[in-house]
Amino acid sequence: MACFGARTLVAMSRIAVIEPLQVATYERHELHAEDCIWVEKNCYVDLWIEILHSLRLEPRACMGFTLAADFEGDQWTFFKPSHDELRELYGVDVQELTVWRPLIEHAIEHLAAGKWLSTEADAFWLPDTAGTDYRRQHTKTTIVLNDIDVEAKRLGYFHNAGYFTLQGEDFVKTFRLDVDGDDAGFLPLFAELVRIDRVLKREESELKSLSRGFLRKHVARRPPTNPIGRFKERFERDLPGLQAAGPAEYHRWAFAGVRQLGAAFELVAQHLDWLGPEEFAAPIEAFRSIANGSKILIFKAARAVNFGRTLDSSAGFDEMSQAWERGMVALNP
Repeated sequence: MACFGARTLVAMSRIAVIEPLQVATYERHELHAEDCIWVEKNCYVDLWIEILHSLRLEPRACMGFTLAADFEGDQWTFFKPSHDELRELYGVDVQELTVWRPLIEHAIEHLAAGKWLSTEADAFWLPDTAGTDYRRQHTKTTIVLNDIDVEAKRLGYFHNAGYFTLQGEDFVKTFRLDVDGDDAGFLPLFAELVRIDRVLKREESELKSLSRGFLRKHVARRPPTNPIGRFKERFERDLPGLQAAGPAEYHRWAFAGVRQLGAAFELVAQHLDWLGPEEFAAPIEAFRSIANGSKILIFKAARAVNFGRTLDSSAGFDEMSQAWERGMVALNP
């Protein structure tokens, strides 16, 4: 039985918010199942899927906010759940942490008090990114600290689609323990406290009622013009530059663009499917079409960049654009 919102001390130097999770046996939520169109969404919403799941709460209830995803000009919305909705749906409270002392000191104090600590981190030191960023490149991401053992230099953390551990040099570098004295040139990382001492375990009917109320608000917040049409125009302008810049630049562009588009609308579809698969059958079909179309586009564009091929993406963009219109009309006739 997991212990929520109360200190769990393991041995002498180990502190865990939830009784130690085992990486080998951790079962991630179905929103991260291998048969999803987009297994990973973005580092922030992926965290919320798994930490809500670890509290035995239903993360699909809060995913309606992705309906308002928009094309921002050089990227799609980096979508995040509303802290107000997290509080109202689940009783989970999120507050910014003022990082005024070494991060490890904050971690020890707040984990011991039963609070998770969400923090920006350098993926270069995160073993779960092996094959992409780990020991290859310095990239910003977000993790949630759950289980820390200072003496053993070991950390259990949520990241992306699962739960992982790091230790040794990775621990030292993540917490900058090898830096002597005042590091005046270092900008403190953004961090948040996640309080779970007032978690609400609502009945599914009550949770769905609240989610429907939020959904109406998100429908009203949808972009005023079709964002996929605007994305198409920008993509056609940017493609030659992406081909000239090469695969590394394309990877960054694809994460900020196509992946956020596809993942957002798959989450919308999964949210609506949880609310009522028959009632929302039309928008579910439309938004899944966008998620699938984005996956096709990201591979076709990659080939165009890697091999310098021409790419006529008009038909695919038009299908996704029409699907966006269908889905929005079905939700707001």
